[in-house]
Amino acid sequence: MISLQSVTAKAGSFRLSDITFDVPQGSYAVVIGPAGSGKTTLLETIAGVVKATSGRITLGGEDLTGAPPERRRLGIVYQHAFLFPHLTVQQNVEYGALSESIAGDVAERFGVTGLYERPVASLSGGERQLVALARALARRPEVVLLDEPFSALDPRTRTFARRQLRALYYERRFTVLQVTHDFAEAGLLGDVAIMLDKGRVVQKGTPEDVFRKPASPYIADFLGAENVFAGSARPIKAEPPDWLDTAHDQVTELPIAFTTGALTFYALGDLVSGPAHAVIRAEEVSLSAEPSPSSMQNQFRGRITEIVPAGALTKITVDASGTPIVSAVTARSVRELSLGIGKEVVAGFKATAVHIC
Repeated sequence: MISLQSVTAKAGSFRLSDITFDVPQGSYAVVIGPAGSGKTTLLETIAGVVKATSGRITLGGEDLTGAPPERRRLGIVYQHAFLFPHLTVQQNVEYGALSESIAGDVAERFGVTGLYERPVASLSGGERQLVALARALARRPEVVLLDEPFSALDPRTRTFARRQLRALYYERRFTVLQVTHDFAEAGLLGDVAIMLDKGRVVQKGTPEDVFRKPASPYIADFLGAENVFAGSARPIKAEPPDWLDTAHDQVTELPIAFTTGALTFYALGDLVSGPAHAVIRAEEVSLSAEPSPSSMQNQFRGRITEIVPAGALTKITVDASGTPIVSAVTARSVRELSLGIGKEVVAGFKATAVHIC
C-alpha cells in the first residue's frame, strides 16, 4: 500500500503541503492536476528522490519516510524515460532485475526484445518509454510509480502498452500510482483518483466520483465538464416532487431547485440554500424534437447555436432562454434528428445527472 499522512516537501521554490491519502494494497491510483500542480514532485517524494520535510510515508505497511530510494522496493518510470545512455537496451532492462528470465519475460511482453542490442541513443521516444516500463517492472517492485508513462507513444502503441501493464498488474497485484493527463485513461485504469492543485490534494475518491461530482467549479472546469453553471440552490421542503423515487428507503439526498438565469434545474443533494454551482456532463444531456414523456425531470426547449465534432461524439450547444447547454451525441443522433444550426430542440437531463457544489 501507499500511505501519506500530512506530508510536506520542497523541490526548489515549489512546495507540497499537507498531502494525505491512502492507496490500498494492490490498488491502481491515478494522479491528475494542471501543469505545475506537483504531480512529479509527489512521485519523487514517495520514491525518496525528494526528501519529505514533515509527515509520514508508509509503503507496504513500513514507515519509510527517511529511507533512501534503494530501500523503498519500488519502481519509477519518468515521462522522459531516463535510460542509462552508456548501456544497451538489454542491459537497461536487466539492470536491477530480479532475474534474467523475469527481465526477458517483461521485455517480450512490451515488445522490446528486438531492440536488445541497440544503443539507447538510437531509440525513438516511444521505444525509450517501452524500455523504461520493462526495466521498472523487471525488478518485481511492490509499488510502481508512473509519471505519464504513455505520453510518447502513438495511439496504437499506447493501447498495447496499457494492456500489457494492466495484465501484469492483475497477475502480480503490485500497487500503482500513475500521473496522467488523459482523463479517459484515468477512468479506464484507476481505482482511486487524486486531484492535485498548487501542491495540495483538492479532491480524492473513485474516478467516477471525482469526475461526476467535482468538489468545486474549478475542478469541474479542469476535468472538462462542459456545463458548469453559477446560480442559487434551495432545498424543496414541501411534499417530495413526483420525480423523486421514494420507493427506496435509503434516499438520503434532498430534492433541490437550482436557478441559473431564466432556468431552474431540479437535482438531488444535501446543500443548504444559497449560492452554488451546478455541474452536468455533456453525455448526460439528451436531445429530442419534443419533450420526453419519461421521468426526465429537466427539459428545456432552445435552438442550436454550435455543432462541434469531437471524435466519436458531436458536441451540440443549445441556447435555452439565454443559457447555453452542451450535449454530446452520436453521429447517428445528429443524422436522425437532422440537427443543424438554428434548429429547435429539447435538451433534457435527469435530476441525478446534476451535481451541486
